[in-house]
Amino acid sequence: MSTLHADGEIIDRQTVRFERLLPGPIERVWAYLTESEKRRKWLASGDMDLRVGGRAALRFNHSELTPHQEVTPEKYREYNGSSVVYWEFTRCEPPRLLAARWGENAEDSEVTFELQPRGNHVLLTVTHRRLADRDFMVSVAGGWHVHLDILADHLNGRVPPPFWATHARLAAEYGKRIPAGDDS
Repeated sequence: MSTLHADGEIIDRQTVRFERLLPGPIERVWAYLTESEKRRKWLASGDMDLRVGGRAALRFNHSELTPHQEVTPEKYREYNGSSVVYWEFTRCEPPRLLAARWGENAEDSEVTFELQPRGNHVLLTVTHRRLADRDFMVSVAGGWHVHLDILADHLNGRVPPPFWATHARLAAEYGKRIPAGDDS
């Protein structure tokens, strides 16, 4: 079995990958990826047309992900309440693989969710590719890290920590790990 990377693994200048070992079965984890009410608890709500070429409008509301009351950082204030991100699915192989273009343009980033049974658990691997620049990669890495931790907390029956405070700490850590340089 490969070493589990709870921290995001920087694959290259535009790609970050995360792994989480979650309580199964695989169908349960798949439901938390694809069913709006379950996904709303850790990421975003919104119905999904689960087929290649299908779309989703995901509504993010970070203030509802944990029971903690906190102020949204100035950098993210425009997304306060509910922001929408559009996905178009490029692969859909239930209950093992889901891949989507993140945004509405061909040059937008891509995210892939891979699920592998591991005994009574499921290894979830999330890979986010084609991140436009270092600042976006730092934000996305911190975001996926905290979102996946919240998913793990829900699946394990734990109360997750505050979203924004955790995101700020993790983004600062990724800011130290992701090399600065020419983003072109």
